[in-house]
Amino acid sequence: MAREHLSLFELNTHIKEELKERFPSTYWVIAEISEIRTVRSGHCYLELIEKDADSDQVKAKARATIWAFTYRMLKPYFETTTRQTLSAGLKVLLKVSVEFQEVYGYSLNIKDIDPTFTLGDIARRKLEVIQQLQEDGVMDMNKEVDLAEVPQVLAVISSPTAAGYEDFINQLSNNPEGYKIYHKLFPAIMQGDEAEQSIIAALERIYEHEHAFDAVVIIRGGGSSSDLMCFDSYMLALNIAQFPLPVLTGIGHERDESVADMVAHTRLKTPTAVAEFIIDRITQFDAYLSDLKEHFVAETSQLLLNESHRLELAAQRFQPVVNKAISTSKQFQIDAAHRLEFAVKSYFDKQVNFFSHVKESAHYLTKKQLRGSHQNLAFQSKRLKLETSAYFKNQQQKLKLAERTLELSDPYEILKRGYSLTYRGGELVKQLESLNVGDELLTQVHEGKIISRIEKITQKK
Repeated sequence: MAREHLSLFELNTHIKEELKERFPSTYWVIAEISEIRTVRSGHCYLELIEKDADSDQVKAKARATIWAFTYRMLKPYFETTTRQTLSAGLKVLLKVSVEFQEVYGYSLNIKDIDPTFTLGDIARRKLEVIQQLQEDGVMDMNKEVDLAEVPQVLAVISSPTAAGYEDFINQLSNNPEGYKIYHKLFPAIMQGDEAEQSIIAALERIYEHEHAFDAVVIIRGGGSSSDLMCFDSYMLALNIAQFPLPVLTGIGHERDESVADMVAHTRLKTPTAVAEFIIDRITQFDAYLSDLKEHFVAETSQLLLNESHRLELAAQRFQPVVNKAISTSKQFQIDAAHRLEFAVKSYFDKQVNFFSHVKESAHYLTKKQLRGSHQNLAFQSKRLKLETSAYFKNQQQKLKLAERTLELSDPYEILKRGYSLTYRGGELVKQLESLNVGDELLTQVHEGKIISRIEKITQKK
């Protein structure tokens, strides 16, 4: 018994008619572009998908077409408005009609695209990434890492064929001051679906040798906003934010700031700007050292000049003291000699008077008395010689003692014996209470002068 049947063409025709009747108008549909290609005729063919929000699994898929006439109008309008290339990975709001061809089957014909939806979706996803980073507490972590004053050893993440990388190297190598800046390239894919994992892998390789580098530089040439979407990735931003070395970005897009730029230590617009920043930082430190050197030389010269002047004044004040001491000592000797001369003369005058009295009394004495007197006179004469000799010897010893005392009182002689004089601020130090830790002292010894600074003061117990 023959069964009723339809040909495939007839079945597809019925489906086409049913779909046309069921979906007679156009519909606004939200979808993600998974594939897109343009043929020589100008037609654009896409594959649209929808993913599950929780599992990220594809739960719907459809082919779509933008015919050449429509594509020539939609593409520039969309890209001018969003500053994004119409490319895979974008979430779009499309105005479509349902089509079914007997040969090609089901597809969607795209009539219009709402660029404001894509802008909102991109902004929403970027904001979600930023909020997540803030909740994780890592948004400013890399900014808190200290950047070396002279960053001369750099780990560079870039594509080796990128024009921006070449510009960066040329700028570093040809800096006006001739600074030597070392750099090592860690190659990575800088755009597209594989860029995120490629850049993270480069960071992991750098982490194995972090002690060898001063900073990490992530650079690439210019490109469309869609080329830079990988730099809004949460995982890439998280790796940059938590990296132990400061990260400098020069992604080459002046209008937009990516999430990677926001979490990096320093964001610069272009690779060339990164190179200029590094050179300027080294130049500033070099200028600081030059200024420090000039200041040190000037301060030291002034200090030496002041100390020299102070020593001259001290010497001028010291000389009159010495002269006065010498003059006083000489006057003491002269006075001592005068006193000695007067004492001797007085003594002899007394003796003369005594002998005169003896002579006058001799006439009244007996010969025995006269003999006794002669004996007494001899005894007194001998005694006088002894006393006179002893008196002169005693006076000579006093003179020698005075001269020795004068010599020992000479400040230069005191310094020769190992003593020293200590001054602070031009004043002689006499008590510990007048000194403080950190004071600068000038110590005068016999051989010269010593300049020192107090580190500790210990009171005598």
